[in-house]
Amino acid sequence: MRRRGSQSIAANPVLIGAATTLVVLVAVFLAYNANNGLPFVPTYGLTADVPSAANLVKGNEVRIGGTRVGVVDKITPKALPNGKVIAQLHLKLETTVKPLPTDSTILIRPRSALGLKYVEITKGKSTDGFDEGATIPIKAATPAPVEFDEFLSTFDEKTRVAAQAQLLGFGNALAGRGQDLHAAIQAFNPLLTQLAPAMANLSDDRTRLARFSEALGRTSAIVAPVAEQQASLFVNLDTTFTALAAIARPYLQDSISGGPPAEQTAIDELPKQRPFLANSEDLFRELRPGVKALASAAPDLADAFTVGVPALKQSVQLNEELKPTFEALQRFAEDPLVALGVQDLDSTAKIAAPLLATLAPTQTVCNYWTLLFRNAASVLSEGDTNGTGQRFMIVAAPQGPNNEGGPSSAPAAGPARDNYLHANPYPNTASPGQTRECEAGNESYAAGKQVIGNDPGNQGINTQKTTYSSDTPTN
Repeated sequence: MRRRGSQSIAANPVLIGAATTLVVLVAVFLAYNANNGLPFVPTYGLTADVPSAANLVKGNEVRIGGTRVGVVDKITPKALPNGKVIAQLHLKLETTVKPLPTDSTILIRPRSALGLKYVEITKGKSTDGFDEGATIPIKAATPAPVEFDEFLSTFDEKTRVAAQAQLLGFGNALAGRGQDLHAAIQAFNPLLTQLAPAMANLSDDRTRLARFSEALGRTSAIVAPVAEQQASLFVNLDTTFTALAAIARPYLQDSISGGPPAEQTAIDELPKQRPFLANSEDLFRELRPGVKALASAAPDLADAFTVGVPALKQSVQLNEELKPTFEALQRFAEDPLVALGVQDLDSTAKIAAPLLATLAPTQTVCNYWTLLFRNAASVLSEGDTNGTGQRFMIVAAPQGPNNEGGPSSAPAAGPARDNYLHANPYPNTASPGQTRECEAGNESYAAGKQVIGNDPGNQGINTQKTTYSSDTPTN
């Protein structure tokens, strides 16, 4: 007889069912969490900033050198202070890559043409590494990934049409030229033989070909923004050279042939023209003030030319009529007695110069001569059948000793307030040596005081004006 405890577990259906259920649950749990890594396995967590998640999803692989080292645990957007939004990847990595060098780079790459992606990390060489939970900066997300759709978008309609035209042109260029291609390939043998030492020189470090290539790349980057303008330049050059092709022979050919003799002539003759050019430069420099002033006088000059054209047309007849006059003037100038008369006239002008200098201001400043003739003309009144009458007014002289009404033994000096002599025989008229004033008629009357000679102070240059019309003079 056997005991109950010695029975096999396999004979118990309840235990078998429970064990099977447990195994299934563990398998489902492991399958569900396969993309997040195995449970209870230590991981190395990092955060990476990238410009765009680029169709990444949670659970995508993280690879280093093509080997899976972790998964993407979470993807969240991150707003920058400038308002731009980037993607932040939370990575679960194996502890074998810990610590990741700080100069490592990160790139999101396609896993297949169906859109699957993975994160590729290129380890750097720095001795410093990222700590647990650190963030890989966005500057490490280089180079910028190129999506498959972006690559396909380069083949737009214009590019496709241009590619078709290019293939057609290559086909037409190669069609029927098989023998020529054979001859060209045969000629490549000496070319390649001679090319070997040239390539050896270029590969030498002393040629600095790498620096030249870098500089060429920078140059291309600089001119890239004006690529359309350069393309337009080549299009315009094609138009220009097409037009020049029509006159290439004989005109351009003759120009090229005649170029060397012309250049030699310029080499011989242009140095001789340098003094002329230098003088021309000085002339134009001295003309600048006049040309600048000419700008303001241009309207008046334009009017003068407009009015002058009819006058010049009429001057032809005037010149003909002036011919006898100038002939007589020539005979007058050639007469020896005229020279003597001119000399006497010159002497007279020199003698009269002081007198004219003294008398000129009496008219130019004070208008005295015009006033004299005007007043003289006003002395006589309008006449009648018996004649004209003289205008006058009696002024009674003040009474007292030595008054001005008759002969006296001394200048009037009172005692009455009005019985004082006021005489100015030579008033100032701005003549040389005199005060610039029109004193006559502007003197102040000093009652009870004798004033003989110029009035003290400056009386100014105020004087009565005279105007004239085309008929009669008026004041």
